Amino acid sequence: MAANMSKPPNPRTRHSVNCIEEAEEAVNRLREVLQQLGITLPSLRVEVASYTRDIPCPLIELGRCNVDTARAIAAAVLSGKGGAAQ
Repeated sequence: MAANMSKPPNPRTRHSVNCIEEAEEAVNRLREVLQQLGITLPSLRVEVASYTRDIPCPLIELGRCNVDTARAIAAAVLSGKGGAAQ
């Protein structure tokens, strides 16, 4: 009987996991910041297709919002409350 040999970790898999984790962290951070401004984007998430790609390049789904929310986001951006991307 052959010995049970596990495959070495695939660097592409680790990269993929890192990309998804970074995208999820970005979504959570954006959600927190928007909530501090009183803004909610109910559809904010990592695009579902990002999870199924061999080598993901995740996209963030901002979703749809009503006119008042769009105006609130525009006002926040124009006022400089968003700061620089980190």
